[in-house]
Amino acid sequence: MASDLVCPDCDAVYAAGPDEPWRCDCGSPLEFADRPLPEDPGALKLEPGRGLWNFAPWLPLEERVSLGEGFTPLVDAPEWDADFKLEYVFPTGSFKDRGATTTLSRAAELGVDRVLEDSSGNAGAAIATYAARAGIDAEIYVPADVKAAKLGAIERTGARPVRVEGARQDVTDACIEAVEGGGGDDQDDAATRQTGDGWYASHAWNPAFYAGTMTFALEIAAQRDWTAPDAVVLPVGHGTLFLGAYRGFSLLLEAGIIDELPRLLAAQEAGYAPVANRFGEAVAAEPGHTESVADGIQIVEPARLDEILEAIERTDGDAVALEPAAIEAALERLHRGGFYVEPTCAVAPAALERYREDGVLDAGSDVVVPLTGSGLKIE
Repeated sequence: MASDLVCPDCDAVYAAGPDEPWRCDCGSPLEFADRPLPEDPGALKLEPGRGLWNFAPWLPLEERVSLGEGFTPLVDAPEWDADFKLEYVFPTGSFKDRGATTTLSRAAELGVDRVLEDSSGNAGAAIATYAARAGIDAEIYVPADVKAAKLGAIERTGARPVRVEGARQDVTDACIEAVEGGGGDDQDDAATRQTGDGWYASHAWNPAFYAGTMTFALEIAAQRDWTAPDAVVLPVGHGTLFLGAYRGFSLLLEAGIIDELPRLLAAQEAGYAPVANRFGEAVAAEPGHTESVADGIQIVEPARLDEILEAIERTDGDAVALEPAAIEAALERLHRGGFYVEPTCAVAPAALERYREDGVLDAGSDVVVPLTGSGLKIE
């Protein structure tokens, strides 16, 4: 039976179903009512080919839609004095497949026949691909200037892309309006019910997506003989991977599998740095400026900002924002080192260097950095 949804803020409970709300009526994000706790990992049989679904007993949903995603390589990068987790080798070329497999599995479990998503490109391509795998129609809202490679990845699945002029938030607003059936005064009091064109498969709001990104932390622990690193440096837009890491490591800590949480260190680009502005350093650039290298994290209003800040506080983490020049230099260095990634990926390695320069990380710290998207999506 599919898990119901619950609001952590007001304790409201919503029955699972294709018309379940995409957020609580109080405005807060929803979570799964069911929360499986890991057991002894020694009893967990890791099977080749099952990917992240090896952790199915620890997830609050059933495996319904999969392309064998997960267990991406964790490789030594001695020139960076870190380990890189190669999240760009997923079926659609980005870590967003972690959330797409669980989100579309949830949609299939509920009998959904149409999903909507808004995205700068990677999440849209992932949701569209897994929707095609599930035989579910998809409509993906994207910025008007979305990169051709990402737009093509969406179109070739048979999904319908909707290009929206304006800022990234305008894309989200247009998608939500479609989900809610256009809004208006005659709308039900439950304004966040999915009464419009389809089910909101949002990578920012849908709890099923975070169930998938949580496996990032579970994999790291498993690949390290069930230990956690000292720190993880991650790019942050809506924070889907950042919060997934926090949830996964927190679950392992609660189960007694690891002894302490790794420090979670956020990496943003100046001008799109709400986390760094609120927690870390003041960023001089105007919010939402258009000169950006890291198009994948151009988010000025993260849906779960308070959760991101809480994760940083609880893990003794930090947040920094990088200028485009530092990101471009890190990108060139990554390419020359054999890591063919897209520009957004370079934000975290650039931040790794900044954290070391600022003394936030010691030279000998055991650090993991995810490389989140393929360079094949650059054009």
